[in-house]
Amino acid sequence: MTGNRQTSWAFADAFVAEDDAVRWARDRAREAGLRSVSPGAGAALRLLAATVGAKAVAEIGTGTGVSGIHLLHGMRPDGVLTTVDPEPEQQQFARQAFRAAGFASNRARFIPGRALDVLPRLADSGYDLVFCDGDRMESLDYLAESLRLLRPGGVVCFEGVFADGRTVDSGPQPVEVVRVRELLRAVRESPELVPSLLPVGDGLLCAVKR
Repeated sequence: MTGNRQTSWAFADAFVAEDDAVRWARDRAREAGLRSVSPGAGAALRLLAATVGAKAVAEIGTGTGVSGIHLLHGMRPDGVLTTVDPEPEQQQFARQAFRAAGFASNRARFIPGRALDVLPRLADSGYDLVFCDGDRMESLDYLAESLRLLRPGGVVCFEGVFADGRTVDSGPQPVEVVRVRELLRAVRESPELVPSLLPVGDGLLCAVKR
C-alpha cells in the first residue's frame, strides 16, 4: 500500500469523531484483550442503521459496547438494540457505556449466551439490521439466522472478514480463515442478497436482503 493510500485510509477512519463514551468502551476492551470495531467501521454501521431507519437491530458480540453505541446513534430514537454475548461481565461494561452515551436503559436488550442458542429464539423478519462480530467458525450459521431474522430490505454486516490480510493470502490458512472465505463466497453468490465488501477496519462485509 502506498503512503498516500495509507494516509487516506487513516483520514477516512478518523472522519467521524467518536465521543467520550466510545473511547471509554475502547479502553475497557483494550484492557480485556478484546478487539473493537475501528472508528471507520463504527461510522459505517451508524450510517447503515440510519439508512434503513433501523428500529430493531440484533448484534452478535456485545463486547464492551463500542459497536453498539455506533449502531444506537444511527437507529431511530425509539429503536431497540438486542445484543448477545457469552460474557455477561463485558455486557456490564457496555451497559455503562450506553448510559454514558446518553441512551436510556430501554434502548438495549442484553442477552447473555452463545449466539447460536439465542438467535433461534428471536422473531422471524423482525429486524432491520443484523451485525455479526462473533466466532468466525460460526459465520455461515450466523448468515442463515440473519436471513431468517431480517425483513426484506434489511442489512446484514460481518466484521473482520479481512482477518488481518489472511483472507487474501494465497498460503495455507487456519480453519477460521477458510470459514471466512466460505462466508464471502456464500454472500456473494446468494440470490437473496445484494452484497458489498467495505474496506474499513478489518473488512466489513455488508449485504441487503432482497
